[in-house]
Amino acid sequence: MHERIASRLIEWYGRHGRTLPWRATRDPYRIWLSEVILQQTRVQQGWGYYERFTERFPTVADLAAASEDEVLKLWQGLGYYSRARNLHAAARQVVAEHGGRFPADYGAVRALKGVGEYTAAAVCSMAFDLPCAVVDGNVYRVLSRLFDLDLPIDTTAGRRAFAALAQECLDERRAATYNQAIMDFGATWCTPTQPRCTECPLAESCLALAAGTVGERPVKAGRTHTRDRWFNYLHLTDGRRTLLHRRGPHDIWQGLYEFPLIETAGESDFTALCASEPFRRLLGDGSFRLTDTVRMPRHQLSHQTLHAVFHRIELAELPAAEGAIAVDEASLGDYAVPRLVDRYLNR
Repeated sequence: MHERIASRLIEWYGRHGRTLPWRATRDPYRIWLSEVILQQTRVQQGWGYYERFTERFPTVADLAAASEDEVLKLWQGLGYYSRARNLHAAARQVVAEHGGRFPADYGAVRALKGVGEYTAAAVCSMAFDLPCAVVDGNVYRVLSRLFDLDLPIDTTAGRRAFAALAQECLDERRAATYNQAIMDFGATWCTPTQPRCTECPLAESCLALAAGTVGERPVKAGRTHTRDRWFNYLHLTDGRRTLLHRRGPHDIWQGLYEFPLIETAGESDFTALCASEPFRRLLGDGSFRLTDTVRMPRHQLSHQTLHAVFHRIELAELPAAEGAIAVDEASLGDYAVPRLVDRYLNR
């Protein structure tokens, strides 16, 4: 059965597979770059980022030589900025530990900063044809339906079982083609909603289709819990310059720039904000003029919902704030900022 599934997937891929720029290369650096960009990112969105990164950093050594600010600025808008920092760190690791040559061994690829089992398998199979099966969200969905598995994919036991099943189904002679085929099949055919079951080349082998459980696969054990946060940004300006602060570790958007921020436990109006200790510490008793208040639409992250308000405040002179830098308003576009701030600036 496994061989039949593999052959039919590869046959389907020959007719329906998508033409994507990272599939036209065996360069492990570019394949790795595409995989990192496409984690939690739609192909159409990631495509432009891939082209900009490969144009600016054509080799892993070029990426390693860049500054973190430059990498984060180029990454701006993709979210999950730890991916960009890990990408940069791993590029420097390749240069330092492998002489700038991307390793061709699964263990060595897996040891790179931020590289998990899926990414290592993708790079090793697609660049070097090593018999490593990939398991991503698309693969979970296809396999859970084909074999009608109710094992939760978000548990350790579930992940191990699906990894073993994926390896059993792999066509080891054509690992790169098979991996791309099953991922494409899940992305475009065996989709989360409205899968094309009536046209499916694997319909006769699909146990979930026979059991009527396609819509129930894959299974997850737990739900993602989100929390609300209220951000009050102070866009301080003297008419020419504004203050920016770089976010620190242990929270979202590490290393990105933003306006001075006061986070409150709930929604706060400007009068209450002015009376708060952080506001008074920043502006003291000096005179200022509130010229605009912009309440942004809710900004959804994977585990957080952000409620943000931007207050534009004019002053005769910018205050000296610890950890903040004064920059020309005209040069704000040179700094890597969270998408929320970027949307405010471009509203």
